[in-house]
Amino acid sequence: MGFSVWAPAHERVRVRVDGRDHAMTAGDGGWWHSDATGADYAFLLGDSDEALPDPRSRWQPNGVHAASRVYDHSAFGWTDQAWTGRALPGAVVYELHIGTFTSAGTFDGAVERLDHLVDLGVTHVEVMPVNSFDGTAGWGYDGVLWGAVHEPYGGPDGFKRFVDACHARGLAVLLDVVYNHLGPSGAYLDRFGPYFAGSNDWGPGLNLDGEGSDEVRRYVVDNALGWLRDFHVDGLRLDAVHALVDRSALHVLEQLAVEVEALSAAVRRPLTLIAESDLNDAKLVTAREGGGYGLHAQWDDDLHHALHVALSGETFGYYPDFEGALGRTLREVFRHAGTWSSFRGRHHGRPVDRDRLPGHRFLAYLQNHDQVGNRATGDRLSATVSWRRQAVGAAIVLCSPYTPMIFMGEEWAASTPWQFFASFPDPELAEAVRTGRRREFGRHGWGESEVPDPIDPETVRRSTLRWDEVSSPGHRELFELYRALIALRRSRPELADPRLDRFVVREEGSVLVLHRGSLRVVCNLGDDTVVRLDVEAGEVLLASAEVEVGTGADGQAVDGQAVHLPADTFAIVERAAVTSPGRG
Repeated sequence: MGFSVWAPAHERVRVRVDGRDHAMTAGDGGWWHSDATGADYAFLLGDSDEALPDPRSRWQPNGVHAASRVYDHSAFGWTDQAWTGRALPGAVVYELHIGTFTSAGTFDGAVERLDHLVDLGVTHVEVMPVNSFDGTAGWGYDGVLWGAVHEPYGGPDGFKRFVDACHARGLAVLLDVVYNHLGPSGAYLDRFGPYFAGSNDWGPGLNLDGEGSDEVRRYVVDNALGWLRDFHVDGLRLDAVHALVDRSALHVLEQLAVEVEALSAAVRRPLTLIAESDLNDAKLVTAREGGGYGLHAQWDDDLHHALHVALSGETFGYYPDFEGALGRTLREVFRHAGTWSSFRGRHHGRPVDRDRLPGHRFLAYLQNHDQVGNRATGDRLSATVSWRRQAVGAAIVLCSPYTPMIFMGEEWAASTPWQFFASFPDPELAEAVRTGRRREFGRHGWGESEVPDPIDPETVRRSTLRWDEVSSPGHRELFELYRALIALRRSRPELADPRLDRFVVREEGSVLVLHRGSLRVVCNLGDDTVVRLDVEAGEVLLASAEVEVGTGADGQAVDGQAVHLPADTFAIVERAAVTSPGRG
């Protein structure tokens, strides 16, 4: 077995195995090796007696400050040998957080709710970070040992059981990973070598292009490949890639795409890379043959912002530029595409070539963990708008050419908020997080007492889904609409058609109409409206309220075909070639 560690700056390294210290031998490139055997181990650098966990640890059963434990990936009994994976085109993604998805807050607890996701009709489960972080509860973005699964969730075997159970139900698993920074507690990487270079808004950043960066890049890529290979994960969501500072000719994202493509060929199943990026630059998802990085998709916050403003009417913070921009953003992918961003005080983004790039490379959503959890009180869209109005937004997302994503509980308008929380044991760090959060929102007009205490365990409890709501009035109706929309998207190919050059959006006032082949998705975000049709309207395939074809608001016949839509209603109509939506 033996142990190895990269520690190029040290002239002496020891490994403590099951309480006994062993000298390590220097090898090539700053690596140190020992043929010692045992279970629990940690490294001692130079003359220090402080034992540090392995930067490439696979298991941290006692937390991020304690010794690492040897873990044998081959010992797990997988049952997914027949699993051939799922490609992203045509997918419906569901984002969840293991710690608050169920009251158990574990992988095994989440497995008990997977049949709900199958019933809903989603294809991919996107799991927020499960790497080891200090404390028991947190979002996971403060991880410091990227290859070890958070023990309170169930550790590495627990995560494998979860992935195996997803595959047994036909669900692909996407894992959220964070390579742009490390958390504030337990980040010992810089003790070993030149891992860090500068910092960003969240913590120390990685040295991706300076002296010694070859091994640091290897650290990132090997970690990604490990999740895909050893945990059978089907794809990765790469957090905030705009914060990866890399001036190399071969950007680390492109390097990652190349190596993931090779692994995909080896394991004979599709492997997906999805970026979160603030750049509004489709170069990330442009094929390498076309001069891009070759990632498969990216989150599209502009679509979220335009939808949120249209549904809620909120125009503060970064929302002002999105007022009245829903139709344009749906058509053009980004609202900011080389245009002025008042929030940034500069021009931002670049246009998307809709003749070349398919819509499935951009994820669309009404909500996600950031857009809910980074509100001061973590209030969901359903706390602001009616479930009927949210259903109209869901119809726009699920009938668009983009890859739709649903945030856990959204599908039944969960009454529980999703708030920011952490559980750092260090009292000084905990207090710094608490006061920092309150001051941040205090600058935006919130009273400090209104901002939930992120360290209080009650904040986690409030943020945990209540599954008894799914069958209650109002919640059940919205769930059934989400399920029907997803089923229709899967049964009618034109609704999942990703070709942006064929996607037509027409709007007039509060009426929005999506042209999807022979189907029209007609949405009324205002008052009672009659949308006139220039040909005979066929069958209404799905509607969120009573919809009449060929009548006006008063129920009387109207010259020519028309669809009467009550306020906050959508209808999906076949062969309804809408040319000029307007009020009757």
